[in-house]
Amino acid sequence: MDTPDLNNPELYTNRQLSLLEFNRRVVAQAADPDTPLLERLKFLCIASSNLDEFFEIRVSGLRQAQEMGVGQSGPDNRTPQQVLREISDRTHALVDEQYRLLNDEVTPALAESGIRFLRRTEWTPAQQAWIQNYFQTELLPILSPLGLDPAHPFPQVLNKSLNFIVALEGRDAFGRNSGMAVVQAPRALPRVIQLPATLEGNGPYDFAFLSSIIHAHVNDLFPGMNATGCYQFRVTRNSDLYVDEEEIDDLLRAMEGELPSRRYGDAVRLEVAANCPEHMSQFLLEEFELDADALYQVNGPVNLNRLLAVCDLVDRPDLKYPGFTPGLPTELPHGTDLMKVMRRRDILLHHPFESFAPVAELLRQASQDPEVLAIKQTLYRTGADSAIVDHLVTAAQAGKEVTVVVELRARFDEAENIGLANRLQEAGAHVVYGVVGHKTHAKMMMIVRRESGKLRHYVHLGTGNYHSRTARLYTDYGLLTANPAIGEDVHRVFLQLTSLGKVSRLTHLLESPFTLHQGMLDKIAREQAHAEAGHPARIIIKVNSLVEPRVIRALYSASMAGVQIHLIVRGMCSLRPGIEGISDNIEVRSIIGRFLEHTRVFYFANHGEPELFCSSADWMERNFFRRVETGFPLLNPEFRQRVIDDLEAYLQDNTQAWLLGSDGHYTRDAPGPDEAAYSAQTTLLETYAERN
Repeated sequence: MDTPDLNNPELYTNRQLSLLEFNRRVVAQAADPDTPLLERLKFLCIASSNLDEFFEIRVSGLRQAQEMGVGQSGPDNRTPQQVLREISDRTHALVDEQYRLLNDEVTPALAESGIRFLRRTEWTPAQQAWIQNYFQTELLPILSPLGLDPAHPFPQVLNKSLNFIVALEGRDAFGRNSGMAVVQAPRALPRVIQLPATLEGNGPYDFAFLSSIIHAHVNDLFPGMNATGCYQFRVTRNSDLYVDEEEIDDLLRAMEGELPSRRYGDAVRLEVAANCPEHMSQFLLEEFELDADALYQVNGPVNLNRLLAVCDLVDRPDLKYPGFTPGLPTELPHGTDLMKVMRRRDILLHHPFESFAPVAELLRQASQDPEVLAIKQTLYRTGADSAIVDHLVTAAQAGKEVTVVVELRARFDEAENIGLANRLQEAGAHVVYGVVGHKTHAKMMMIVRRESGKLRHYVHLGTGNYHSRTARLYTDYGLLTANPAIGEDVHRVFLQLTSLGKVSRLTHLLESPFTLHQGMLDKIAREQAHAEAGHPARIIIKVNSLVEPRVIRALYSASMAGVQIHLIVRGMCSLRPGIEGISDNIEVRSIIGRFLEHTRVFYFANHGEPELFCSSADWMERNFFRRVETGFPLLNPEFRQRVIDDLEAYLQDNTQAWLLGSDGHYTRDAPGPDEAAYSAQTTLLETYAERN
């Protein structure tokens, strides 16, 4: 039998199209009647936000590649033109489904539950009067309508901002009649306005869209003229930042200078109201230098993501997921001296089922401990008003040596990270921006404490960011340890990040861009060797994305040797499972549920001596070769078994799991006739509640 060519493009799914499939699964959560009603609305908003980033980064990158004449690229061997064509077809269908769900299912169901989005034609006289006053006092003073003529050319339109193209009749005070104007809605304005419950005929949760209010009063913006049409539109722009790190002296200043350009990058998508006349849509396409494929006509708000505000404004627990309080391990009651516990044993936290609070509390205690000499930490995303940053500032002001590796290029968090870098520097912390050419994505914290005349390292390693809000929404693991060998490894990684030196040999950690990729290839090959020797062999990988060709080829080869491979991949997956003779021993599933699956876990059965690594890295080229990442082993057999049990729960899921077929499409799993429904996330919530 001939050996298959594992470079065959037919063995790979295009990564961008795979990412679109993920968004289709998110929209499917909004379609699921078993999803609580306000959560269905939230999933529609999440899908809208995901598509924004998809166009800002992915589509814009493909358009640039097309303009540069790039031919076939990637293991699937498709050209940018081919991918853009298919993206257009699939995305138009997906957006149509989003708005169908909003208009035909979610909005009517919300109305039945007393949460109403009122159209202009539905406003009562009392509502009309209140809205007119709101327009006159809150909107009119800050709106600047722009008539279009040679002295008033088409304005600069901010990325993802709400705008209106207005058709006009008549002449203005100067005798001009351009026939067209643009109204830009300032970003500070809410897009959904809650009407007072005290108004006659109002329910407790009646809302009006900002677009409806402006549309209803657009004539007030053009005295003496008649607005014959008013249509919302929104343009999405290329938002990828480019800074040539080899040619600059100060990365922070360069990033500060580059950020404003994101607002006015090249246009990649135009969204317009579904009733916008063709000639006006064409006029907008020409202004933004876009072709017809980039036009999306939507029957509703052009930015569904702004409806997320409604979920916060509406106090209806019965329409949301049941509340829960993240637990604490039994060995960590409130007020515990965490470093004292860590001297006795390691601590493994599984967020959001277990609280992120111990991580922040460890840093707080360290900031106030007179025996703590130094704290080192990486920060990729932290969020506004971060307790983590507060504690680092406190430590620096107390005279401790605080070193923070801040990743300024964390996409869409650049401005926030620049601000926290400045704040930390002002407090006296040493702030560095990582390594030229490599984003620092590793999640590490190290505390150096003097004990009995010696220095001891206390370490936190995680799969997710130091971000208290996302720690309640994303699944992640965090390890707290005082293991001297792991502490020494983390110390050496920090030295690499802050100084100039050669690659250090690490005892336990794997590190990108040096050893993580080859380490994974070696462990896959070892599992393959066990299978070829006739031993049971198994691999479980849980990541957000799996697209790097060499590890995919290694997995194919291991599958051909008989290794049983389970891949839990939330988003992009370029591997095709179920291909006879190549990947028929590989199953790929994606879990889409209440929490965003974010853990990266790599399990290898290793013929009775199992290894399990947690990591900050997905299996992508960027994570293996262009980022600083860490993979850390769980050496404690109890912890290792806990995580294996968690993985098995995901493999049993038959309610929120989607199974990838060899054709690159996903099918939602469902219980069989004699099979009970099983949700991994629900089970883990219950399991950790009992455990803690």
